Amino acid sequence: MTIGVVVLAAGQGTRMRSALPKVLHPLAGRPLIHWVLDALDAAEAAATVVVVGHGAEAVGAALPAGVDTAVQPERRGTGDAAAIGIAGLPPECDTVLVACGDTPLLSREAVADLVAAHRAAGTTGTVLTAVADDAGSYGRIVRDEVGLVAAIVEARDADEAQLSIGEFNAGLYVYDRASLEDALAGLGTENAQGELYLTDAVASGGSLGALVAASIEVAAGVNDRVDLAACESVVQDRLRHAAMLAGVSMPDPSAVYLDAQVTYDPDAVLWPGVHLRGACHVGEGAQVGPDVVAEDTRLGAGCVVRAAHLVGADVGDGCSVGPFAYLRPGARLEAGAKAGTYVELKNATLGRGAKVPHLSYIGDATVGEGSNIGAGNITANYDGFRKHRTRVGARVRTGSDCVLVAPVTIGDDAMTGAGSILTDDVPPGALGIARARQTNIEGFTEKAAARARAASEAEQAGGTTE
Repeated sequence: MTIGVVVLAAGQGTRMRSALPKVLHPLAGRPLIHWVLDALDAAEAAATVVVVGHGAEAVGAALPAGVDTAVQPERRGTGDAAAIGIAGLPPECDTVLVACGDTPLLSREAVADLVAAHRAAGTTGTVLTAVADDAGSYGRIVRDEVGLVAAIVEARDADEAQLSIGEFNAGLYVYDRASLEDALAGLGTENAQGELYLTDAVASGGSLGALVAASIEVAAGVNDRVDLAACESVVQDRLRHAAMLAGVSMPDPSAVYLDAQVTYDPDAVLWPGVHLRGACHVGEGAQVGPDVVAEDTRLGAGCVVRAAHLVGADVGDGCSVGPFAYLRPGARLEAGAKAGTYVELKNATLGRGAKVPHLSYIGDATVGEGSNIGAGNITANYDGFRKHRTRVGARVRTGSDCVLVAPVTIGDDAMTGAGSILTDDVPPGALGIARARQTNIEGFTEKAAARARAASEAEQAGGTTE
């Protein structure tokens, strides 16, 4: 038995009310269809074809390598889509596994169990089903006297007795290819939607067995954003559960949100309000949160990150970030460095033990080991045409409210005077001061007050005269 997989993903998903094709809507940071394809890997298929229609180019571009596409030019129903997908499989695939691209909770275990059940049953096909008190809009499974599937009746076409059936179609089928092709060729459109139903074909193409899924979740489809949110909730629970079993602490798991790509080491702590997106990694013993959003960011072992936003950053071991810090792409903190309160870093490196404690913007810069950037410092990196780099050496101490106008270099062990605007390099060990000399005007406030009183009296006298 050589399996070929067909995934139905040509629908527009009008109930999503979105320009984005339904199967590309994100779930825990990944497109819906990626979750389906991951589960289908358990079938160990020789080939996989995704049937695309609405947004075909975008869907095709989002698919992983090795997955082919077949275009359904006109939406004529799931039966037509399945026939198009099967035609795209190589001839050696004598068995077809058909799945829906909008069922992201489908599990690898369910796929493997269905394939194994089909091998053992000797039927023409096997369908995955689930049981609920109210099967809602799902197609009902009608069994014959020996327990095989006699029909799959769509809810729109079902009568009252059929609607009372609790067993419903989970939308996953394994079928003899030749038999399914013959059944699809004979389909008609005598139904409520006037479409070619795949369910009619699988129920009429030969003997059809059924495997009841261990969990009803595997059948959950996404038709609108309410369904999407429900699936997101399930996936988040799974991701948090896995993280905690791997040694991550979460005082309030319900307030932590993880993307599927997130990795972590034991003894990390994720406090409420943490959102880890994309390819984030949290190191051993890191304390993250409360209120941290990190995307495609590495957080090193033992670092502490509070109330911060990080995108494309690399935070080394033992670093401190926040509160209210913004680390933009290219921000890199070496071990023990600090980006403190109201600090923004962009394409900047802080060397080992370097500190930017508060109220500073450091962009396109390199700050050396052990240096301390004073409050209110700015690297003026843009001249209106090009970006330039600032280089601050090791063990530098800059005064408060300094502007380092790039390109400029502050040498090792140098200092800068508070309030300086530095446009020239400061040599190692030197003190750089760039500000006007202070002038004191004696008696200024008394004289100014006298002038103000005189002006007020003149205004009042003028008003009386009038």
